[in-house]
Amino acid sequence: MATLSSLRISVAGIGLALSLGFAGCSSRGGLERPLVSGSTVHSSGFENSLGSLLGGTLVPGNRITTLRDGDEIFPAMLAGIGSARRTITFESFVFYHGDVPAQFAAALAERARAGVKVKVILDANGAKKSRRYHRDLRDAGVDLVIYHRALWPDIRRYNHRTHRKLLVIDGTVGFIGGVGIADEWKGRASKPDEWRDLHYRVEGPVVAQLQGAFNDNWFKSRKEILHGPEYFPPLRSAGSARAGVFFSSPRHGRHTVDLMYHLALSAARESVMIENAYFLPDDALVDALCATAHRGVKVRVIMPGEHIDQKAVRRASRKRWPKLLAAGVELYEFKPTMIHSKLLIVDGRFVSVGSSNFDPRSLAINDEANLNVLDPAFAREQTGLFLRDLRLSEPVKGRGSKPADVAELPVQAAQAPVESQL
Repeated sequence: MATLSSLRISVAGIGLALSLGFAGCSSRGGLERPLVSGSTVHSSGFENSLGSLLGGTLVPGNRITTLRDGDEIFPAMLAGIGSARRTITFESFVFYHGDVPAQFAAALAERARAGVKVKVILDANGAKKSRRYHRDLRDAGVDLVIYHRALWPDIRRYNHRTHRKLLVIDGTVGFIGGVGIADEWKGRASKPDEWRDLHYRVEGPVVAQLQGAFNDNWFKSRKEILHGPEYFPPLRSAGSARAGVFFSSPRHGRHTVDLMYHLALSAARESVMIENAYFLPDDALVDALCATAHRGVKVRVIMPGEHIDQKAVRRASRKRWPKLLAAGVELYEFKPTMIHSKLLIVDGRFVSVGSSNFDPRSLAINDEANLNVLDPAFAREQTGLFLRDLRLSEPVKGRGSKPADVAELPVQAAQAPVESQL
């Protein structure tokens, strides 16, 4: 008779196999072909489409601070937790055992003991290495949900993970991005065991939408709606960026991630920059990327090279490369370490960041949450980060030399810290 641990391994293996097989065809129920080229990212039509179709209406008055790698990300998040006076809502896929998770567990427990209402959702698969912290959190008063435990015989439920990375403090300050709570993200991505990633601190009216995204899975798990001024206080303008949050799951907007990528590609007229940990587009997205390049748009993709935690994904991704390269899409592999960022920049104005990968799980299986931003200053900052990573990447074999704008980028500009412009 199979043990529970072996069953979990088998189910996880089935999930990975299904995901990789799914990459070879169009998204189940998703778009089957590229969208016709539509409104540009500089038009009101594009903004209206994003808000109406994805469910994350863009609101003005937001300040978005970029946090790069663990040495910037973790201190900012821990400082946010430590500043909480009324409420903390926190959702994460990865929460392992180690120095960083221990710091987060201690910080959350301390705030709960101080009387702060602390609500936490941890994915059962991503948090299975941190079980030693779960009792400590609950004993301190943290309301902890372990999302979708392995319950036989519902394999579909176990394959449905929350991949969201959300943290909201007192309903006024939020964090979103790609980082997991694990020691892999420590440091400055200066060596192979320090992962490269981006995360964002958010202030302004859009924080309410981050809180709404957390509420989605909280209600599914606890049948409780978090509301009132403790969770949704009045939010004043904090900056100049227009931003909106959209989230997806098999039961809510299953294909919104897929649709966001298609909308962005159809709107591109000059450039598309993609930096993503797992680049495994389905047939429709491959066609959309090719169609975008055929229109004369410069399409560049940075993905992990030999330093990748999912070797099978890299092997499967390679099958998509010939068609993309033939269309003029430029593919690059990041050399120093595992690159875990999820970044999309279109025409120097539209940016999407968050938890969504460019793979089948994000397109239709996982729960995801992304922040869409329309702001030239923020886009310039993210472009600078992308170009710096491009300098540390190699073009896929057979593509020739790097573009002139990368080769001519001053070394000091590529190495200097990038300050937030918002």
